[in-house]
Amino acid sequence: MKKFSAWQVVIALTLGVGIHVSGVGMQSVSGVGLNALAAIEKLPVKGRAPKTGYSRAEFGSAWADVDKNGCDTRNDILRRDLTAVIYKVKTHDCVALTGVLIDPYSGTTISFVRGNVTSLEVQIDHVVALSNAWQTGAFGLSADLRKAFANDPLNLLAVKGSLNQQKSDGDAATWLPPLKSFRCTYVARQVAVKLKYKLWVTAPEKVAMVKVLSSCPKLALPN
Repeated sequence: MKKFSAWQVVIALTLGVGIHVSGVGMQSVSGVGLNALAAIEKLPVKGRAPKTGYSRAEFGSAWADVDKNGCDTRNDILRRDLTAVIYKVKTHDCVALTGVLIDPYSGTTISFVRGNVTSLEVQIDHVVALSNAWQTGAFGLSADLRKAFANDPLNLLAVKGSLNQQKSDGDAATWLPPLKSFRCTYVARQVAVKLKYKLWVTAPEKVAMVKVLSSCPKLALPN
């Protein structure tokens, strides 16, 4: 049976979500049994709230070790998404020195090498950007939930750095991965994240989501 950390249980109870021992992590009760396309209808539609008050610090310190496994979130995601990883000695397979990423946004193969400049070739993207989340409801979440959001593996992907920068804080209406075959998976993740944290979508964002997911109507909502 899958074990969950105290942190995961607290977040699950606070959000009012269920923990599935046969799945990965937590899933919003409102999304259980739905495919991604149908789940869009569970999302409220509103305009973007002002960006007033937003800063990265509102989501906690960058890459905290929220699950208390001795490895910060950035390294957890690199460990999950890279292959052929070589770790720094005496870090308990936490700090990746080198590895290979098949970039989900472009399909290209990228060699990851840790360093002040080279590390930027592979960045960790918030699938629902922090600024977008702030303007679609996260401003009203508690500090603990915003920290959970910023470190939630469901909302994080290791990707090509330049595409992460290109995306910035765009939503589905303003930016989609250039690799068209990944767009359904990408948008389904956005839907799942917004459901999980009870965020809303804008009207143009919903239209874009529906357009993408209509090409894969049976795609399951990720958890």
